[in-house]
Amino acid sequence: MHLPEYHYLPLTPIFFTILVGIFLVVFMMLMLGALRYAYLSLGVSSSTAMWLLFGSLIGSYFNIPIATLPHEQVVSNEVIEFFGMHYVVPIVEHWPGTVIAVNVGGAVIPALMSIYLLVARRLWFQGVIATAVVALVLHWLAVPRPGIGIAVPVFLPALVTAIVAMVLSRENAAPLAYIAGSMGTLIGADLTNLGKVRGLGAPVASIGGAGTFDGIFLTGILAVLLAGLYHPRHPAEQPQ
Repeated sequence: MHLPEYHYLPLTPIFFTILVGIFLVVFMMLMLGALRYAYLSLGVSSSTAMWLLFGSLIGSYFNIPIATLPHEQVVSNEVIEFFGMHYVVPIVEHWPGTVIAVNVGGAVIPALMSIYLLVARRLWFQGVIATAVVALVLHWLAVPRPGIGIAVPVFLPALVTAIVAMVLSRENAAPLAYIAGSMGTLIGADLTNLGKVRGLGAPVASIGGAGTFDGIFLTGILAVLLAGLYHPRHPAEQPQ
């Protein structure tokens, strides 16, 4: 077992390229000023938001192992299709069993950003409610998939999160969307379903990785932008 085997793209190159393309489109719109207000409504500068999304993309390659389910027969070097997305099962040799890991781009970075928003925007009550609702919905929708672990339909985390955030607070819809989309997906899809991972033959069951990373990443873009569109403008923010 070699450490590099823990690190791999969660999606096939073509589907990962699609996410990179979405990131580049958002970046170009930001340069044109079209998304400046949406990111301001999130509570961070536009440059910070772009670095956040870029870090999530790069960090999706890295997994931090935290535990192992021994005596598991695992699959290797396969591509698993789920709701039109193609997820990668890494090439492994001499593997001890299913390794439970934490994905840097899909779990660590979103969790740290969510904690920052909770503290900076003082959204403890609304944040907990929004996260709980999203977690319950995604726990219900999450599906154990042989070879990759737990998966959710790609666009549902963003859509569910945007609706919940706008219902709870139009004023704080954008930060609520990011918090609930990230933490709700991690808790509802991954953490509460860890007991279902045994027997799926996944060499790496990555929290925030393959199966949920794309949903979490798109939440960082779609949910924030959808919520930002409905954020009420204050008089001082009206264009001159």
